[in-house]
Parts: sequence; C-alpha cells; structure tokens
Amino acid sequence: MDMQRIMNYNKKIVLEDGSEYFGYGFGYDCDRVCELVFNTAMLGYQEIISDPTYTYQAVVMTYPLIGNCGTADDDFETKVPTLGGLVVREYNDVPSNFRATKTLAEVMEDYKIPGISGLDTRELTRKIRDNGTYKVLFTSIETPKEKALEILASTQIPTDAVSKVSCKKRWYSRTPNMKYNVVAIDCGIKLSLIRTLNSRGCNITVVPYDTTAEEVMKMKPDGIYISDGPGNPEDVPTVIDLVKTLKGKCPIIGVGLGHEIIGLAYGAKTYKLKFGHRGCNHSVRSLINNTLRNHLQNHGYAVDADSIEGTELKITHLNIFDKTVEGISCEKDNVYGVQYLPSEFSTFYERFINLMKGDK
Repeated sequence: MDMQRIMNYNKKIVLEDGSEYFGYGFGYDCDRVCELVFNTAMLGYQEIISDPTYTYQAVVMTYPLIGNCGTADDDFETKVPTLGGLVVREYNDVPSNFRATKTLAEVMEDYKIPGISGLDTRELTRKIRDNGTYKVLFTSIETPKEKALEILASTQIPTDAVSKVSCKKRWYSRTPNMKYNVVAIDCGIKLSLIRTLNSRGCNITVVPYDTTAEEVMKMKPDGIYISDGPGNPEDVPTVIDLVKTLKGKCPIIGVGLGHEIIGLAYGAKTYKLKFGHRGCNHSVRSLINNTLRNHLQNHGYAVDADSIEGTELKITHLNIFDKTVEGISCEKDNVYGVQYLPSEFSTFYERFINLMKGDK
C-alpha cells in the first residue's frame, strides 16, 4: 500500500486473522471489538445504524456512498441505537435532504458508535462472504498489530445482547382507533413494526423480554408479538419458555429472532449462518400460495429445516437462494413466525389481525 496515503489515515480496523484495513475515522472516537458483518442495502443506513439487531456487530455497507441524506428524527428504529460500528467506502458529511436534522456522524457520536471510511468495502465483503464473520477491532492507526491481535484474542463478544436492548419496564403505544390489545415481548423491537400494528387498530403494550407468562396473561392480550432482536436465540431461554407456556392460549407471532424462538419452543433447532442475511433484496417463496417476494432481512441464525420434522410446526416460506427456513406456523395453536422483516403492506399483519378476530 502507498505509504504516503497511509500517513494520511488516522484509523484502522484489524481482523482476527491479522489483516488490517486503513481509513478515516468518523462518529465516536474509541477502540471497540465487534463481530463484522455486511449489509447489501442501497438505502436505509439510518434504519440500519438504529436497528437493535446489530448490537455488538459492526456493519460493512456494500453501497459505496453513505451519509448523503443525513438523519431524520422520525426514521429511527429504536430510541437508543446500539450498533457496534460502521464501515463504509465513502462518507458524506454534508447531507442533502430537507428532512435531515443531524449528520450521520453526529448521531454516531451521540450514541458512541465508531465509524471508518476510505477502505475497500468490496474486498471486506468478499472476505466475509467466503470465510464467514470475523471478530474485528476498531482502533487508532498507531496501535501495533500485535497489540490489536492480543486485544481481539482476549475479548469475547458478549451474549447478553437481548437483555441490553430490551426495555427495563413496560411502555405503551396506543392508537385512537383501537380494536385489539397486543402485548409485544421486547427482544430488540423496531419502532416501525409497532407503528404498522398501530395503524391496524392495535394498542401495543411493550414489555421486557423476561416478563413472565402469568404477567402477560394478566394484560388480557388479544395477541402476542415476539419481536426481532440480536444474537443467538438460545441465549434467551425465558422467552422460549414463555412461548411454550402461552402457545394455544392466544395468537402468537414472531419476527426474526422471534421466529427462531418459536421454532425452539416447539422443539426445532437453530444454527448460525456462515455470514447471515442482511439486506433488502432477499427473495422468499411462500409455500402457501407459491408467490415470490423480496424482503428486508437482518439475521445471523436460522431454524434448521430438518429439525422441524416431528414437531407441530410446518414450513410456510423458504429463501430461494439457500433454502433456509423463512416462515413457520402451527395452525392448531394460531402461532406463526417469519424470518424476514415484513413491510407495512405485508399480509403477515393481516393474518395476525384475522386470528385476533377469530377468523381462521
């Protein structure tokens, strides 16, 4: 690499295999160890940096220009972003968007998220795609490689991601045209999904992930929503047990991590994907009506298709690229989940509403 160019850099990331990538820091200035993943979306970087599912993860954006729209107050997916770090090819700190209230770097500084720009994100993406996710260190260019590797070797990625992002006490999102009372188990809930259910006449009571089944039923829910969230679904046994206890008592839906938790509650197994599905162009086939649609996805784990045999679940959706399970259901118990993130126009919500109405 051109030594003169390196001298102009002030930040680098170091991967656990010893490879180094040099660039320019933006956002919060700190050293941090994360899991390195990539996202192929061409838009929506504000939703990505505020998605709780990225807790303890650093995201490589494959789209080359990031920051040009700034950030808007109404577009956050959580009240307190917990992204581990952001890696981009080119960062634009002069947004051109009439809705913008802050630059991306200002938001990242507010929430202590380090960023680096100016490196080859194509190479990084290929590396992750070919070899799987890496542990990565954001650090100063002056940190010796040997020291960086020591830090990486001695630092474990925490497994408490859901407890970190879940609310600490219940809160409410009400709508004036209320028809249904939904209790949402917060494993890392996205605000956009709450707004979508509100628009369909649902009052939402959001509760911490460790709320007991007894406490949930005291709220007299018409339906229960197990939210998306970060990490390994096996790390949240309390939510798995909750689904085991409440299945069949009222309709239950799950999205992302919630879908995986439903699988585990019925006796299926989950496993970690090599590099995950993160982007907005993942094609999913419905086995119910044989339709094909592209969906937004963000997950590193999946339900094992072979393990579903012998359970009360059936597979309803499959990813057409790698045949991973994208949807499951138990019609007897009115329980179903999807791995993808349904859009506001998705029939996923209509099915939930119909189940709460009592329609089959």
